[in-house]
Amino acid sequence: QVQLVESGGGLVQAGGSLRLSCAASGRTFSSSAMAWFRQAPGKERTFVAAISWRGSTYYANSVKGRFTISRDNAKNSVYLQMNSLKSEDTAVYCCAAETTSYYDRQEYTYWGQGTQVTVSS
Repeated sequence: QVQLVESGGGLVQAGGSLRLSCAASGRTFSSSAMAWFRQAPGKERTFVAAISWRGSTYYANSVKGRFTISRDNAKNSVYLQMNSLKSEDTAVYCCAAETTSYYDRQEYTYWGQGTQVTVSS
C-alpha cells in the first residue's frame, strides 16, 4: 500500500520559515515527479512546487524566490523549505507523486493527507 505522509506544518509568524517533509512508503518514487499543492479554506487546491526525477524544479509565481522544493531519493522523500512566509500562505499543504503534468492536480496518482500551515500576521 502506497502512502505519502507529510510533517512539519504548524503555526508561524509572518516572515518566518517552516520546512515540510513528505515521506513515501510502499514503493519507490525515485523515477517519478513529486510535488506540493495547497488548499486554503473555501478555495481549490493549487499548485505550489514540483520536482522532476532528475531534480528540475517548478514553482508557482506566488512562491518563487521564497520556497524551495528538494528531494532525497535514498529516503524516498520530498521537502518544501518555506521562507518569508505570508498570511496568504496559510493552507493545508499536501504532497503528491507521479504525474504526466507537473502543474495539473488532476494528473497526480498519489496524495498525502496534508499538513496545516498557519501564518499569523
